[in-house]
Amino acid sequence: MKPHKYFFLAAMIGLSACSKWVDTKPNGAPTTAYFWQSDADIIKAVAAMYETTKDESTWGRDLFWVQDASDDLIVGRAKADGENIKNFIPSGREGYLTGGWNALYNTINKANQVIQGVPTSKNTSEALRNRALGEAYFIRGFAHFWVAYLWGHKDQGVPFIGPENEGYGTKIPPQLPSVTDNYAQVISDLQKAADLLPFFETYGDTDKGRAHKAAAWAYMVKTYAYWAQYDKTKWALIPDLCDKIRNEGHRALIKDKTTGRENYQAVFTIANNWSSEYIWSITSGVEGGSEFPGVVLENTGWGLYNGWGYFQPTEELYDEYEATDPRREVTILKFGDKFTYFGQERAYFSTNSRSGFQIRKYMEPYSYGTPGVSGSNPNINPNGDYPTTRLNLPLMRYAEILLFKAEAMINLGQNASGPLNEVRARVGLAPIANPTLADLKHERRVELACEWTDRLADLKRWGDFDKIRMPLHGRSHASKTDPNSPYTIVEVWPARTFTADKLAWPISPDEVSRSNGAYKQTPGWK
Repeated sequence: MKPHKYFFLAAMIGLSACSKWVDTKPNGAPTTAYFWQSDADIIKAVAAMYETTKDESTWGRDLFWVQDASDDLIVGRAKADGENIKNFIPSGREGYLTGGWNALYNTINKANQVIQGVPTSKNTSEALRNRALGEAYFIRGFAHFWVAYLWGHKDQGVPFIGPENEGYGTKIPPQLPSVTDNYAQVISDLQKAADLLPFFETYGDTDKGRAHKAAAWAYMVKTYAYWAQYDKTKWALIPDLCDKIRNEGHRALIKDKTTGRENYQAVFTIANNWSSEYIWSITSGVEGGSEFPGVVLENTGWGLYNGWGYFQPTEELYDEYEATDPRREVTILKFGDKFTYFGQERAYFSTNSRSGFQIRKYMEPYSYGTPGVSGSNPNINPNGDYPTTRLNLPLMRYAEILLFKAEAMINLGQNASGPLNEVRARVGLAPIANPTLADLKHERRVELACEWTDRLADLKRWGDFDKIRMPLHGRSHASKTDPNSPYTIVEVWPARTFTADKLAWPISPDEVSRSNGAYKQTPGWK
């Protein structure tokens, strides 16, 4: 994690078919002494910051393993490292943990170099310099937030250093005293980003996917909500930010382009990658972006595509939904459910699912193509070993902002019926007159299920450890190839041991050793 002496350019090749700014090709490895000489240099450096977003080690798969440890999901296929994380017995050396840690710090490092280099640039325009700094502060704050909430503890933070700090470039980043110190730094970066960045709607098609003002405000909201676990005064800072996102950022729940009505299922479609509900996503394309839609697809994809079959929903999640809630069928496939796959309607069955369910939210890209012809779908990567699609992977959308506002209001003793019922009204559910925290927990779970919002982090910050520990269930069908096969409810994951001191994940012992004693292991782990 020591900042590199030289700036090695990295291009985000093929990340998006429409965002040409990420297609900048690397040209060797110039030192900082001969860099920052033109607008072109700034453009290359900014593109490099986004490189890790498409990686398997980040939002392709690996960072999701820690979220799989919640009560919503189980490990779909035998995977020792994933199962150790799920069972809260990781060593810290698991590639799914170390890969994410390294990639996030790599991202912070690239952002640091932009923050340090842009002010010294020559022959460059002020407008580009300001936007580049805004993007750099956002990316640094965004990546730092992920490291902080995953590995940071109230009694021990995670390492951080920036060009504005003494010793930058000459020493390893110091481990901050508390995760709250990390959150303070994240907020500072995101505020600077918000001050410098434009609104999303000012971007043309070729620039969509860049950091923007409403995204910075949104991650400030989420950071304050996580910080409020330790300091309840932070709840008071959330409602006004949420209103700015709506009123100034023009974010809103998506409406169907044909009917004009709000539509939950439409959120997860290629046509609505950049809808009003969009706040922050992994920009994807046929040959770039997040492979997550393929990671959760049925293993071997019924012989038509290389689905990987990981992260399967539980009976507990299915049962959480109200019977008339359409979000259940949008989110989860169960035996007998109809869906379109490669241009052909099918009834779901699975020979591989441990729970009898599959995540459905990201299935729309697989609906295209000539019926039954595996190579005919123009919206998925023909290389099944990198199963990307044209569907952007949402990390933050406006519905979550409404729910954070509702949660803040409840914690402030206010009536949160407005924001919470806006989410419920979209799917035709009856309003709740004066929502409680229990109502908020339910709504957050069913609205955001199987997304990258982190159900496990919610359970931790709420102190709902019993839900983390409980055994998990699924459906065992008499015939795994018959969509109409009868089933019995069975335990698919045994109860686990989880203690309140394990609120953060262990740092790799090798990272601790390499620091020569400067870094301490996360409290709660040996």
